[in-house]
Amino acid sequence: MTVPQHRLDGPEDAPVVVLGPSLGTSMDLWLPQLPALTRTWRVLRYDLPGHGGAPAPGGPFTIGDLAGGIIALLDGLGVDRAAYAGVSLGGAVGTALAIRAPDRVASLVLCCTSPRFGDPGPWRDRAALVRREGVGPVADTAAGRWFTRSFTGAEPYVAMLRATDPEGYAGCCDALAGFDATGRLAEITAPALVIAGSQDGPTPPQGHADRLAAGIPDARLTVIEGAGHLANAERPVAVTKAVTAHLDRTWKGPGR
Repeated sequence: MTVPQHRLDGPEDAPVVVLGPSLGTSMDLWLPQLPALTRTWRVLRYDLPGHGGAPAPGGPFTIGDLAGGIIALLDGLGVDRAAYAGVSLGGAVGTALAIRAPDRVASLVLCCTSPRFGDPGPWRDRAALVRREGVGPVADTAAGRWFTRSFTGAEPYVAMLRATDPEGYAGCCDALAGFDATGRLAEITAPALVIAGSQDGPTPPQGHADRLAAGIPDARLTVIEGAGHLANAERPVAVTKAVTAHLDRTWKGPGR
């Protein structure tokens, strides 16, 4: 996997935190958390293939391949260890990264994600739909998947999906179809925080977040009330507080 499109913000000498976006969104998914995080950490955001203006993938890829891209990115930047926080698909990348390269992941935050995103069939079907008809059909229903009914700020996030390259989106669906880290969670050594939205439809706390928290040694679970699948966007204050508290406790950087 090639090095992903990325951006760095925050103090140049601060410990690095990598932020991973969800399927159908760009690195700007993390904008609500950026002011708080960049006060203490060097924040490295990236885009998934075909998302946020990043090039479309040249062929099929796996979640493991995406994790390999993060390793290549850290190598290129000369970063030996970093914390990692990811939402949904971005969280799956973090899980794969923490299993594959435990020495590189100093701390882990898994938000609204899962060790396995259900049966592969629906993901394959969604990939086929997008390859056939573009991202329009999935964008039209995204707000209902991502947020609670009372949330009024969905449009900027839906716009990210509408701007996504169809093959990039479909390739990510195929990658999610093949992802299952359930049997390897005990290999994760990084101090982990699992964040769930209480009203998350795609990855509800029961059967998804709770399995991550139970499977990862000493992981903590925080449920954000009134939040759907993109909890960091819908309940930014609560998620920011949880993320910064975890990082304050676990990731001061090398020699700190």
